[in-house]
Amino acid sequence: MPLDTTTLVRNYALQGDVEDGPECEGNRHELARPYGSAIMERARLNKDTAFTAEERHALGLRGLLPWRVTTIEEQVALELEHLRRKSDDLEKYIGLAALHDRNETLFYRVLLDNLEELAPIVYTPTVGYACRQFSHVIRRPRGLWITPDDIDHIPELLRNAARGDVSLMVVTDNERILGLGDQGAGGMGIPIGKLALYTVGAGIHPDWTLPVSLDCGTDNVELLADRGYLGYPKPRLRGQPYDRFIEAFVEAVMHVFPHALVQWEDLKQHNAIRILDRYRHRVTSFNDDIEGTSAVVLGGILAALRPRREQVQEQRLVMLGAGAAGIGIARLVEAAMRAEGMSGPDIRRAVIMLDSQGLIFEGREGVEDDKRPFALPRGELGRLGLSGNGPFGLETVVTAVKPTVLIGTSGTPGAFGESVIRAMAASCDAPVVFALSNPTSQTEAIPADILAWSDGRAVVATGSPFAPVVVKGREQVIGQANNVFIFPGLGLGVILSEAREVTLRMFTAAARTLADFVSPERAAAGTIYPPMSDLRKVSRAIAIAVAREARDSWLGRRASDQELEAMIDAAMWNPDYPPSLTS
Repeated sequence: MPLDTTTLVRNYALQGDVEDGPECEGNRHELARPYGSAIMERARLNKDTAFTAEERHALGLRGLLPWRVTTIEEQVALELEHLRRKSDDLEKYIGLAALHDRNETLFYRVLLDNLEELAPIVYTPTVGYACRQFSHVIRRPRGLWITPDDIDHIPELLRNAARGDVSLMVVTDNERILGLGDQGAGGMGIPIGKLALYTVGAGIHPDWTLPVSLDCGTDNVELLADRGYLGYPKPRLRGQPYDRFIEAFVEAVMHVFPHALVQWEDLKQHNAIRILDRYRHRVTSFNDDIEGTSAVVLGGILAALRPRREQVQEQRLVMLGAGAAGIGIARLVEAAMRAEGMSGPDIRRAVIMLDSQGLIFEGREGVEDDKRPFALPRGELGRLGLSGNGPFGLETVVTAVKPTVLIGTSGTPGAFGESVIRAMAASCDAPVVFALSNPTSQTEAIPADILAWSDGRAVVATGSPFAPVVVKGREQVIGQANNVFIFPGLGLGVILSEAREVTLRMFTAAARTLADFVSPERAAAGTIYPPMSDLRKVSRAIAIAVAREARDSWLGRRASDQELEAMIDAAMWNPDYPPSLTS
């Protein structure tokens, strides 16, 4: 369990990690605590001007701080003042990173109290720009960096990086950073941002967490040509050398931190699916791009259907994009349909997938193995009025299928054009449209356009944040299908339930719980997600649902509902200073 700050102070003395203060009179055997400026140099211990007069006297801080003692609320207000003076979002990102390095508790408190405003800074879309500029904006390295040169020393590296017994790792090989592709060492911005949201969203203590970059090289020629690039300056590992590298990492994790949850992040499609399926039964793990995305989308679909009192099995989905996210969404939606009693052939007709070559159907040339389970049976082509061997583009498919739900994970800006949306709206009273590609520049369509082309009838969700849109004099809120509504609570539930595996049923439970938090008022305003300010409540409820599912599936600890709730409540850390560091 995470330690309070007083205990951390004492532990630093035990570790000999800071300079010694004076010995306590009358007890020659009591180890000295950190003293003076050494305390303020430790982000976990630093309170800046919130150190009390008593603490300043006892800890050797008198004269090192201005006279006035401030509250954490006053500090939050001052940090917001600093941030809001910056007109550039990347500069705000750098400012928050500097705060993280200086005063960890205050950093998380600023985020928690202002999540709606600052989540787009610490994560998408701004984190994408930070990843691209990483070698030039980094101030202090954070997390664990593993290169092919380290393959025989990974257990040692894990011990070097950990603060204690790590319970959660976010791990990337940096190859598919958001919609930006291979960012080399810059991909570390994603694990750092994700773990900050785990802490803010679900109260997972920072000491439990470790961001990891598997820096196995890069094929980004701009990075390799950049004299300031800080990453491993060789072509990216492929094939068996790559697989050996991943295997060595997993073996090391199982040896050093056998109970840790591993979240795979931003791996390229085929590696992402293959690694997830290969290791999910060996090490407790999931892939947020595949499974977190699928759960937040399923939760949005369920929320959109609730006012109409419809079920998932009644829907027809067209999905543009057959990468890791698209395949993950298809897997989970099909599992939800199956749970509602839908048969396999009916499911195959209800979930239609397109890739960059058009409709995926049986017998089409060039369909990769991981896409084949979602291929439309050739016999269905005639039923839909499609003849020949294609290719069949998005507008043609939408006109033929008459979908109720349209989902984009293509990374293709403008892929949902006017003719596509009008074709969908012609056969559906309230089309549900997910334009999920991010950052903002990659989105399949702008919400205002989708609403205009659908005569204001569409329910729109996006991957990046968008401002509300006024339609016929009424403001319509654009819901962001942000994985942060899923992964913090899911991670907390898995960790505390000691689940041996993360299953589709857990993600379904998370999705249904998320849908429960969309109020009738939010639904009436056209949004299918709760406000970001509800994140802690949502995460708590998801953690409980996931822990129950782990228990009921015999994959996690046996405990009553009441015991699980109490355990989760006790574990959720609130970023606040302890009453005193001197007790």
